[in-house]
Amino acid sequence: MTILQIVSCRGWSSDAYWAARAAVELARAGQDVTLVCKRGSEARVIGRAREAGVQRIERLALASGVKPLADALDLRRLAAWLPRTDVLHVHRGKEHWLAALANRRGARRTLVRTRHIVQPVRPHALNRWLYGRATDHVVTVSEAIRRQLVAGGLADGARVTALAGGVDAERFRPGPRPADPAGLRERLGLIADTPLVGLVSGFRVMKGQQTVVEAAARLAARRRSFHLLLIGQGPLAPRIRAQIEAAGLGDHVTVLGFVEDLPATMAGLDVALYSALESDGMSRVLFEYLAAGVPVVASRVGVVPEILEDGVSALLVPAGEPEPLAAAIARLLADAPLRRRLGEAGRALVEARYSGARLAERLLALYRSGSRPRS
Repeated sequence: MTILQIVSCRGWSSDAYWAARAAVELARAGQDVTLVCKRGSEARVIGRAREAGVQRIERLALASGVKPLADALDLRRLAAWLPRTDVLHVHRGKEHWLAALANRRGARRTLVRTRHIVQPVRPHALNRWLYGRATDHVVTVSEAIRRQLVAGGLADGARVTALAGGVDAERFRPGPRPADPAGLRERLGLIADTPLVGLVSGFRVMKGQQTVVEAAARLAARRRSFHLLLIGQGPLAPRIRAQIEAAGLGDHVTVLGFVEDLPATMAGLDVALYSALESDGMSRVLFEYLAAGVPVVASRVGVVPEILEDGVSALLVPAGEPEPLAAAIARLLADAPLRRRLGEAGRALVEARYSGARLAERLLALYRSGSRPRS
């Protein structure tokens, strides 16, 4: 199949990651795939997509809002691509409308939309046409989003499928665990057996770093041996650093910022945290933890209760509550067999259901079910 994955993100969001991952995995499965990105996103999206393994990239303006000239030029290019295309797979509203309109003007191709966010789609007449008549299939990154679309009457349930995963299972494949794979303990001056607890996430309020620091304060007060790594960047970082200092946690918590080799860093963790306060769609880092075979403590939000079982594949805790989070971390730190069992279960779950290869298989089945012959 010849497939266009079209995404209008300005930055490396979960939407852009999902589109790039799908492009890579479909190409690995032998398909002819091009990722179409927003012009001007070279540094923040296109470069990251190339690092992820995307080989073929095109650009459209994909201007925000209604921009008659830019939109007309995009429509012209899309219409020119249609005769050589089997599937248009779009990820945001802008490209969804452009693809639907181009499809009306030229040879009708299979149109698939992935819905990445929980914000409801307004069920007015234009959106009912867009989702109900112009689109062949809708993919959602969680079952909750799927139910929301169906309940809103925007698409028939048979044409909406939840596909949560798509992690690069090979890149995060666990191997024999070295003593300090990313040199973290040496760099931080920690003794060799200090347990490492890690949170990989952008520094934003909804990601829950403040709750994690409060949980760390409880662990420190109970004289637990651990070191917490906060890995990522974002506008909340100065406030979190101030919270760490005010709590006297400088010996227990390090803000690492961006790390070059994320798989090696994850491989060095004894416990990984997913502390989101509310659903944020796909939660790619959660799947990376699982693929890396690291035991996870996760908030019961979004896709988490849909894919993980408490005590079987992770420990699940209420979002935003530091005491249950601290108790779950302490439980894992004290129980090496439980850590090993959860890590192995998470990796097995990825291999069975949430790897990029499984994503490609399911997408191809959807594409073929709605494919239209080229004219």
